[in-house]
Amino acid sequence: MTTSPAIVFIGFMGAGKSTALECAPETLGKKVDIDDVIAQEVEMPVREFFDSHGESKFREVEERVAVSLLGEGGGLIALGGGSVLLPRVREALSDHLVVWLDVSIETAWERVTGSDRPLAQDRERFERLFTERKPIYEGLADAIVLEGNSSQLFWAMGSLALLREAPKGAKLLYAMSESDGYPVFVGRGLLSNGFGLPLSGRSFLVTDTNVRSHYGKYVDPATTFEIEPGEEQKTMDTVHRVWRKMVDVGLTRHDRVIALGGGVVGDLAGFCAATYQRGLRWIQIPTTLVAQVDSAYGGKTGVDLPEGKNYVGAYHMPEAVIADIDSLGTLSAEELAAGFVEALKTGLLAGGELWERVRSIESLDPADLDDVVFACARYKCEVVAEDERDSGRREVLNLGHTVGHAIEAASAYQRYRHGEAIGLGLLAALRLSGAEELRDEVKATLGRFGLPVGLDPAVSLDAVLEALERDKKRTADGVGFVLLAEPGVPRTGEALDPARVEAAVQELYER
Repeated sequence: MTTSPAIVFIGFMGAGKSTALECAPETLGKKVDIDDVIAQEVEMPVREFFDSHGESKFREVEERVAVSLLGEGGGLIALGGGSVLLPRVREALSDHLVVWLDVSIETAWERVTGSDRPLAQDRERFERLFTERKPIYEGLADAIVLEGNSSQLFWAMGSLALLREAPKGAKLLYAMSESDGYPVFVGRGLLSNGFGLPLSGRSFLVTDTNVRSHYGKYVDPATTFEIEPGEEQKTMDTVHRVWRKMVDVGLTRHDRVIALGGGVVGDLAGFCAATYQRGLRWIQIPTTLVAQVDSAYGGKTGVDLPEGKNYVGAYHMPEAVIADIDSLGTLSAEELAAGFVEALKTGLLAGGELWERVRSIESLDPADLDDVVFACARYKCEVVAEDERDSGRREVLNLGHTVGHAIEAASAYQRYRHGEAIGLGLLAALRLSGAEELRDEVKATLGRFGLPVGLDPAVSLDAVLEALERDKKRTADGVGFVLLAEPGVPRTGEALDPARVEAAVQELYER
């Protein structure tokens, strides 16, 4: 193909493809809405042509127009909701940057109700078409923009332009939330190719000694603050040292923090960014599996107290997340396995295709994890978009974490990696859910990857139960558990008999 790639918007009726065109800056090139071109060609409104000539004739014209537009290339093109059903269109899309505007069926229906769209007159048919087309959109997309307002769509456009410069195969997820939107780039060679870096303005890098030795050369900050690896570094003492260094180098609110590392670095750096001078911009560059599938997204930052995990923290959305899958290649088998537990948890919560994908993994070869990382990031960002501040749906993400965090605190963050503790927490949660077969499967999966399936007797049962009672999400009614009887159907805020909880934890000692 000799023409330059276009940015092509796809999505269901009411997804906002025309709005995306309007939001795009003129610098990205000409803007073309396929419905306008079709109307000009047939010399009547699209609805009138559809009604008078039928869907088959309409698709014939739509295919011809879409293929012609894609052949011209360049600029921005908004296709019709059903354009992706046409084989020649799908083939032509392979040469372009395809952006799926992903909205819920409720939002789509609300936006088109009362319109003259020929396929939006019957709710039952509308839902059937939505379900049939969703996997097609997903399979074609190089970028996914989650549901948001027009202002957020405007900011997403710059990220789409940047994706054009990314190494081949990289994908973009533009995450939306009530307070902010930000791009998530997932791909290979992002760091070594200098993707997204250097940045304008001064940067303050927070990393650990292991990560810096591998990837520090790809980031060129004005100042670097380096910590030793390990959860024990995630304390207020370290925060004070970071704050003082920020003051020492004269960091201002026009500067930014970069977190280069795993979950500990991300949580710590994000908290420092959230609190220094009431908030600096910050970027996450996660280099561990646990961070790439979970902790880098959603804006939760924090540090530990001796009494509990993440007891001090703040919500502070990142400016961007850059997840380079190649960085997983330097992880030990034990670190990969521990990180996989968060993917396992996400699969359990999502159910469906993601659960099938995760449960079928036989070996943790980083070369095969691109799709899993992207899918997990997407699920978490979708949850956060609906509930940024943990007052509703976001609570499901704590599956396995209530007991898991208690185990970490009871063992002074020394005995278990985070993912290892969460794996044990999942076993307890599934026992409390009455999901016996599912618990057996998860236990077998943990064992397959060499993860612990029983608690070390050196970790006191009383200490675990005491830590449970201090859970930071405890209310006046007690600790609310996330339970899950089957994949994809979590329940939150479940108050349980303390004797049942104790029995579930006690069982972890019985290998």
